[in-house]
Amino acid sequence: MKNDAAQKVVETPIVDTFIAPPCFEAVTVLYQDDYILAVNKPSGLLSLSGKNPLNKDSVHYRIVQQFPTALMAHRLDFGTSGVLLLALNKSSNGELTKQFQARSVKKRYTAVLFGKIQVPEGRVSVPIAKDPANFPRQKLCFEQGKEAISHYRVIEYLENPPRTRVEFTPETGRTHQLRIHSLAMGHPILGCDLYANGESEQLAERLMLHASWIEFLHPHSNQPMTIEAPCRF
Repeated sequence: MKNDAAQKVVETPIVDTFIAPPCFEAVTVLYQDDYILAVNKPSGLLSLSGKNPLNKDSVHYRIVQQFPTALMAHRLDFGTSGVLLLALNKSSNGELTKQFQARSVKKRYTAVLFGKIQVPEGRVSVPIAKDPANFPRQKLCFEQGKEAISHYRVIEYLENPPRTRVEFTPETGRTHQLRIHSLAMGHPILGCDLYANGESEQLAERLMLHASWIEFLHPHSNQPMTIEAPCRF
């Protein structure tokens, strides 16, 4: 008979208690054809509807009212605005998924960071892992974390208080990657509620992170596509 101490440990399931506040800003179409749809996602709107019925509103929920076959090719965080791709059929979704998995899709983000970054451009390589004890946060973890690489360049320095507008170009697409890497640099993104230094969260009413540019191959024609969404901050 096996020792009772060797019994399998059952992990407590993570419960997401987040309820999204109403988002009254529209989802606008940036590009549309028979195969794909590119939209400008507002900050404060889920990419996909949550399990909680109170979190039904999302980019996908709104889009399928007009395009019933639409599928999310990728996602943006709740607080992040900007370019979001949807496929209008399964084959197009499959082709886009392959590109995202191969890291051949290129993306650029605009962000405003706390403080003045002294080095005008650089590379951040810090591995990221889930943090079950602090869901939905992720954490820096050199032992078990997955590789995460981001490049940045300073666009503009802002004063009173000191802030830095930057362009991020991520090589990988880990959850909360740019927010965590900004914090690791010592310059958290303004308005971030999960990875802040206290003051940085209070300096903006929203997360100051915007997916401004994306480049990929069209899933049907295989031609290079570039789509931009103007940044409001």
